[in-house]
Amino acid sequence: MKLQILSSGLLVGLASAGLATRARQVADCLGDHDVPVKWENSPDYAELAEPFNLRLAYKPKVIVLPTTDQHVQDAVKCAHECGLKVQARSGGHSYASFSSGGQDGSVVINLQGLHEVSLDTNTNVAKVGGGVRLGNLAQGVWDQGKRAISHGTCPGVGIGGHFTHGGYGHTSRNWGIALDHIVALDVVLADGTLVKADSTSNSDLYWALRGAADSFGIITSFYLRTQAAPESVTYFSFQWADKLYGKQEDFTNTFLHLQEVSLNKSVIDNRISYGIYLDGTKTYNLGGTFFGTPEEFNSTILPEILRSVPTPNNTIVQDYGWIDYLKLMSDINNIVMPLEGYDEHDTFFAKSITVPEKDGGLTKDTLDAFYDYIHAGAPIDYFVIINLYGGPGSAINTKDTTFAAYADRDSLWVFQNYGKTDKQEGIDFVNGINDVIVNAQPETHFGAYLNYVDPSYSREQAHELYYGTELASSLQQLKSKWDPQATFWNPQSFE
Repeated sequence: MKLQILSSGLLVGLASAGLATRARQVADCLGDHDVPVKWENSPDYAELAEPFNLRLAYKPKVIVLPTTDQHVQDAVKCAHECGLKVQARSGGHSYASFSSGGQDGSVVINLQGLHEVSLDTNTNVAKVGGGVRLGNLAQGVWDQGKRAISHGTCPGVGIGGHFTHGGYGHTSRNWGIALDHIVALDVVLADGTLVKADSTSNSDLYWALRGAADSFGIITSFYLRTQAAPESVTYFSFQWADKLYGKQEDFTNTFLHLQEVSLNKSVIDNRISYGIYLDGTKTYNLGGTFFGTPEEFNSTILPEILRSVPTPNNTIVQDYGWIDYLKLMSDINNIVMPLEGYDEHDTFFAKSITVPEKDGGLTKDTLDAFYDYIHAGAPIDYFVIINLYGGPGSAINTKDTTFAAYADRDSLWVFQNYGKTDKQEGIDFVNGINDVIVNAQPETHFGAYLNYVDPSYSREQAHELYYGTELASSLQQLKSKWDPQATFWNPQSFE
């Protein structure tokens, strides 16, 4: 027994010595290449290392602050040669803090210095730096050519993870998800080389990056197709407040009716998108966007949405110019974010559920069980957002996994279940939302949405839920080709 203890201590000592040696080596390497960095003893290290989700804080070995592609190349090469793991931080909004490495001791490459937005007005393709935030992207392509791109509503989210892991927004049923707008990528590989990936050059890498970029490289520039921004769109909101929480029948039947409308091609086409918002104050609202006039919405869609359901306490139908609409959806009436010093945080646990359209959506029994669970009360503040992905004409579901390494092409609804908590009872409550839905429909194969990444899943569970067995197998094979030493790593990456 004593020999075993001594051996264990020796191993720990050797491991610590090895880590210290690698730290010195990477410091020397980064210094030799004049790469801008922040170490733990740097005055602004703590602010730069602070994650969006304060529940999951990690200490990077070093934070790299590149202002050129060469800085990224040198940093990745140094980390690779010294055996350290690397992750990119684009906007830093990773729900699981994977943009902080997902562990202590990673090399984090903070891309905030790569913030170019440049629109080619001949091709209408925008070249966008890997550290650009969504609001700055939207304002940039609008200012340079009255163009638009499909993406989420939170202006502070970074382009990197959002675009490469899906990227849903209220324009997605009309234009496709953010990922569908990528036409090419400049990416730094594990050995520090910079390559172009598109449909003709490094096409297998291009396929993998659009869905699993965190496992394959650091994207320094995105090339994105843009849309002509509409002069105006119609925003709508139906606010029942707590009216639908009074009776299970009203709650369930309203959702079943909305689900029926969502599948009715005589009412719904690609021009409309919406989500249902529920929270712990027993709020039940439906809101969304229509690419048409308020008059058309009021005459053709509004009557069908409200047919046979309780009358909302408040109804809003109003048209907005494009930028004013984006500001409205941001909830802060400002979409341009600071290039440095962005400082938004929360403490939370989140999960997701993707509901396949082929099974017809959610059943009455499932919705009854869901109502019973949330109606009983919660130990935390929480919300549930249920977004429409599928339905007639959806541009999200018109592509398949041969187009990109993105599996969620058959969902009707996608749930985001979000609890403000750092306590186990709160985490258990959010897990319970998923469990009650999944267990009520055992014949349905539910998945999960990668941009609401859940750190409680094992690597194997994550790959199955986010990608499915076949897609995950293909990505694993490509990982062996493009990053055999798993330099790009987080707890759920391919390795």
